[in-house]
Amino acid sequence: MTQIATDSTATSTAGPVLQAKGLVRRFGDLTAVDGVSFHISPGETYGLLGPNGAGKTTTISMAAGLIRADAGQVRIAGELMGPNRVSPKAHLGLVPQDLAIYPELNAGENLSFFGRLQGMGGKDLRSRIDEVLDLIGLADRAKEATKKFSGGMKRRLNIGIGLLHRPSLLILDEPTVGVDPQSRNAILESVEALSTEGMAVLYTTHYMEEAERLCDRIAIIDAGKIQAEGTRSELIRLIGELDEIRLVGTGAVAAAAEQLHALPAVEQVVADGRDLILHVRDAPTAVASVVTTAGRAGMELDDVGISRPNLESVFLHLTGKALRD
Repeated sequence: MTQIATDSTATSTAGPVLQAKGLVRRFGDLTAVDGVSFHISPGETYGLLGPNGAGKTTTISMAAGLIRADAGQVRIAGELMGPNRVSPKAHLGLVPQDLAIYPELNAGENLSFFGRLQGMGGKDLRSRIDEVLDLIGLADRAKEATKKFSGGMKRRLNIGIGLLHRPSLLILDEPTVGVDPQSRNAILESVEALSTEGMAVLYTTHYMEEAERLCDRIAIIDAGKIQAEGTRSELIRLIGELDEIRLVGTGAVAAAAEQLHALPAVEQVVADGRDLILHVRDAPTAVASVVTTAGRAGMELDDVGISRPNLESVFLHLTGKALRD
């Protein structure tokens, strides 16, 4: 793993809220998580960014004490976590991919039910329910049966349930999957507000733009391993802040890739189906020679695009494949 000294301002004299060391989890012959280590400080949003099947959900399942690690350990607020450990789970709020709400109950009743399971009650619970409904944007729908809610509203309520008892750590497992753009933005706004309360957040996603928007530090995870971690700017420095040129076309794509490798401005060429993704220095200057070389090699171009470095570029650099794979 490429480890970067973070420039995040999220620090704590009391130590991390979550500390994961050397986590390993196997399913038969498959090693789903292979030596994963990271920590999260109070008020920090930490992202696990990777494609489906990268090991994100298995990692957070061990972090939440839902499954046992084959090796390694997790501590929440200094306490050892595991499937049979009750005390550290009181510090934790978990928002899984699958909805955990009662459709016949309204939003307020759902929150009240789960709050009582957490030992809350009386004025404190009623006040906290109002706060949470405001935060997740459902105050005006509090008395409506949740079976009538849209998918995005149900996911926002799911988040509200997870943070109702004021946990030290909130774990969100791809909370925007399958929701409409408006609801997705509302969910992201809710998550952005959490760090101001000092809450640590562990956020998994395969959407690059979510990680860039929300996370103080990001771990790029693939094939069960953390390939690199750091702030967005630190991760982008791994590829020397190179520009990207994407060529879309047909014909002699492989031959074009080979010849493009030889250009002085080209640092890397990645084949992605019928696309060629080039990491280059000064793309506006290099694009003319890139297009000419690809054409001479027999590649018939349908489209050419230029973009500045982003987390997708870093993922390609580290793994040799696109984040969506």
